[in-house]
Formats: sequence, structure tokens, C-alpha cells
Amino acid sequence: MDRDNFINRKTFIVGILGAGFFFATATLLPGLAAAQLDKVRASMAALKAKTAKLGAPRIEGTEAVAGKDVPALYFGTTKMNNNFDLVDEVVKENGGTATLFVKAGDEYVRVATNVKKADGSRAIGTILDPNGPAIAMIRKGDAYYGDATILDKPYVTGYDPIRDASGGVIGIYYVGYLKG
Repeated sequence: MDRDNFINRKTFIVGILGAGFFFATATLLPGLAAAQLDKVRASMAALKAKTAKLGAPRIEGTEAVAGKDVPALYFGTTKMNNNFDLVDEVVKENGGTATLFVKAGDEYVRVATNVKKADGSRAIGTILDPNGPAIAMIRKGDAYYGDATILDKPYVTGYDPIRDASGGVIGIYYVGYLKG
């Protein structure tokens, strides 16, 4: 009888621990997701503030980025194509990743980024996923905040349109954090 009593107690304790783990996971995960989105919003604000200090966004001419001729994105007199200082500064201060995209036809091309490809190089010249969740919102002129897969890795992200003086979308601000 003692053995049966021990097994019943053990089953009961394992059941309580399992239920507690399930409850803790269900309670904490939304909090973690919200905390990551808060970080995304803070990083986005930093990226926008740093570009605003340089001046108004505009397109002028073209420049090769990873062998692709794309419109040259400027903030004031500072050309962003192949210029990593600003995105690296945002990441140094806030963590995560940051990118500036320029609109090139129907695509959005990474012209300044610290998102890395599988080989460890910067993912400049790569395009925003045409089937991802952000592109539909950007095409409507709206921001997207939420999950996205970037170069086969899951991120919590923010994408916000870059608008020229006439209000047209000429690019995208991006920040993101690996999901964790």
C-alpha cells in the first residue's frame, strides 16, 4: 500500500508541476512578446530621430549596392547607400538590428543594414520579402510591427515607411530583434 501511495503522490506532484509550468509559460510569453515590441518601438524611435537630425529624406540619382543599381537614399546631404554608421549606432545603443531600405520599382532594397547573411556579411542589396507580412502594410503606406522571418530567422520587427517631402513612400525604416 505504501508503494501505491508513493506513486499517487508522485503523479500528483508531477501533475501540479506540469500545470504550474503551463500556467507560467502562458503568463510569461505574452509579457516577453510585449517587452520585445517595446524594445522595437524604442529602437525605431532612435532610428527615426537620428535620421531626422541629418535632414529630410529624399532620392537623388542612383548608386550600386552589392552590384545592383538602386536609387540613392539621402537624409539631408548624407547618402545612406553603403553607409553603415547610423544603423550601427542605433544597434550599439539599443541592440537588435537596423536597416534602411530604398524603394526600387516594386521592391525595397537594403542599402544600409547590419542584418547578416548566413556567411556573416551584411545583407545589403537583398530585398524585403515580397511575401512577408510587412510588405502589404508598407504598400498601403502603413507601418508594420510584429513577427517576421528575415533571411530564414524569426524576428520581432518594426517597419515604417520613409516618406519624401511630397508624402510619397521612398523607403523603409526597419528595426528588429531575434525572437527569444
